[in-house]
Amino acid sequence: MEFASKTTSIFFMDNAAEETAKMVEYFKQKPNFRVVGHTLNAETALSLIKQNHIDIIVMDVVLSGMDGFEFMEKAKELYQDKMPKIIITSTLTHSGFIQKAIMCGASYFMIKPINFAQLEARINDVLTTPNAPSKQNENKALDEKISNIFLTVGIPAHIKGYQFLREAIKMATEKPEIVSSITKQLYPSIAEKFKTSASKVERAIRHAIEVAWNRGKIENINNIFGIKVYNQNEKPTNGEFIALVADKMLMEGY
Repeated sequence: MEFASKTTSIFFMDNAAEETAKMVEYFKQKPNFRVVGHTLNAETALSLIKQNHIDIIVMDVVLSGMDGFEFMEKAKELYQDKMPKIIITSTLTHSGFIQKAIMCGASYFMIKPINFAQLEARINDVLTTPNAPSKQNENKALDEKISNIFLTVGIPAHIKGYQFLREAIKMATEKPEIVSSITKQLYPSIAEKFKTSASKVERAIRHAIEVAWNRGKIENINNIFGIKVYNQNEKPTNGEFIALVADKMLMEGY
C-alpha cells in the first residue's frame, strides 16, 4: 500500500538489530517514506526526534535507557499537541500490556514477527484516522468494525448471540477490566439492556462462537489478528473471545 502524495517521515526504535535493518531497508525503498533514523537508546531517540519532524514512530517497548511506556510519556511532554503517531511492535501479548500501551498513547499494537507490508498498511490506517471523531461517528465506526469481524469469522446476524456478543465487545472496549468480571457485571448488564437473563446471554454468546468454529473459518480469525491465534481444536471461552476482539478495537483507536 502506498501513500498517494505526501512523504511520511518514520523513525524506528527496536532491540532486534537484524530485523530493524530489514525494516529500515524496506521503507527506504518506498518513495513516499523518509526514514529519519533508528536506534535502541530511548534518550538518543528523544534527542533525534526533537530535531526532526516525525510523522510516525515504530517501536518496541523493550528499549535501552528507559522502557517504551516511559519513553511515550516523555515524548508527549516534548511534542505536546504535535505528538507523532506511535505503533508498538512486541512479542508481549498479554491484554493488560496492550491496554497499557494504548493508554500511554500508542495508536496501534502489532505482534512480532512483523510483516512489513502489513505494517505499511497499518501506518496508512493510523495516519488517515481522524484525531477527534464525534462520539456518534465513533460509535458507528465501532459497530461497523465489529460487524465486519463477525461477518469474516462466520457469526450470522440473525442469531441472538450476535447482538449480545457485539454489545459485550463494545463494553469491553470502553471498560477493559469488565472482562475479568464477566459473570457478575458484563452478562447482567447486557441482560438488563436486552430484557433477558444473564444465563441466556452467556449461552447465546457461547452459541455464536461455536457457530463460527463449526463453520471452519478459523483461518479468517487468524488473518484478522495477523498471527495464528487458534486452530480448529482450540475454541476460546466467551471471555477470551470478547477480550481478543476488544483488544483489537483498542489497538485500532476505538
